[in-house]
Amino acid sequence: MTAVSFTFKSINGTETEIFAMKWSPEARQKPKAAVQLAHGYAEHIGRYDVFAGKLAEAGIVVYGNDHRGHGKTSGNIGEAICFADEAGFDKVVADMRALTEIIQTENPDIPLFLFGHSMGSMLTRRYIQLYGEDLSGAVLSGSGVFSNVLLKIGTVVAVSEIKRNGRAHPSRLLDKLVFQNFNRGFKPARTDLDWLSRDPVEVDKFLADPLRGKIGSAGYFHDFFSGLLAMNDSANIRLTPKGLPLHFISGTADPVGGKAGKGVVQTCRDYQHAGLQDVSYKLYDGARHELLNETNKDEVAQDIIEWIFARLESL
Repeated sequence: MTAVSFTFKSINGTETEIFAMKWSPEARQKPKAAVQLAHGYAEHIGRYDVFAGKLAEAGIVVYGNDHRGHGKTSGNIGEAICFADEAGFDKVVADMRALTEIIQTENPDIPLFLFGHSMGSMLTRRYIQLYGEDLSGAVLSGSGVFSNVLLKIGTVVAVSEIKRNGRAHPSRLLDKLVFQNFNRGFKPARTDLDWLSRDPVEVDKFLADPLRGKIGSAGYFHDFFSGLLAMNDSANIRLTPKGLPLHFISGTADPVGGKAGKGVVQTCRDYQHAGLQDVSYKLYDGARHELLNETNKDEVAQDIIEWIFARLESL
């Protein structure tokens, strides 16, 4: 397995330089498939190195990029996470599309799967509405149900914060409203991020990560809420190709997925009601938000590989 980094330009007409990584199987081995990764909020693609290595060992070539305002992608300047000056969620999806085109150019004759975690799973759910025809499947980790009423309220609050302090200003109010309840189920809490994983080593690694984002800006939250409203729109959900396989994975103790994963189950039903023919889920008992950094991460990675190979057999 070899890993290399590179950059590419966004396709949205700006000069934004996007940092990306590629993990390849052994040089003499033709990849069986390609997987594109979409990481979560406040993290970066380098955190997926172990998982990507497992995929590469299985004969899968892997790509992923640091989203705008995250990791090593240019524009991550200042205290707060911010996607863009406007329409940031859409621009991040466009960046993902630009990476897809690179993957297709370098691997023109192999199936492509998309893996999205947390925020990346929401970006993926919007992506498949726009570009799902180019995919052979998608795996969504740490996703869930999001109330349109609450998203609209959040958007109003974000607009107010932007008017008062500007888009780039860190929004401690919205950060608290979004994340304050996630750690409540893990008392006594050792850290503010115990909800991420049962493995304290992984939690501490993330807390000490110099590329970890600290807090979202008012502009970030505005664009995120607006993007989720578009993702939730029933007409947009129906744009998802009916034959596209979707597989949701979540821990039963993941607060994003709802109590015991009920939000994940409901999300699967929404896609089934929209006519998708191959929608499945797996809930991991006791696991928290970051399944790829959980105590059973090897099991999770193997399950994902087996799901991909099962879809390859049906192509």
